[in-house]
Amino acid sequence: MERLNTKLYLQNCYIMKENERLRKAALLLNQENQALLSELKHRLAKSAAAGNNNNNAAAAAAAANRASPKPSMDAAPPAQAGGKGKPAPKPK
Repeated sequence: MERLNTKLYLQNCYIMKENERLRKAALLLNQENQALLSELKHRLAKSAAAGNNNNNAAAAAAAANRASPKPSMDAAPPAQAGGKGKPAPKPK
């Protein structure tokens, strides 16, 4: 009976030691996962901000084009070299 108790005690010690080793490994993996998740969130936020800046610039340009006033009848006609529909004369 004494021998059986000793054997079970040694097995229990081995299991506790292995459990502690696995707990430490799990802790390290969790820390690594948290660091990677943080980096991923940072990169996603950065790319989303860059995408929003591009979208905002395009939207602002489109809004400016829509909001720009059309020339009125009082406005001066655009300058055309050489007359209406004719190409500009070539300098000599």
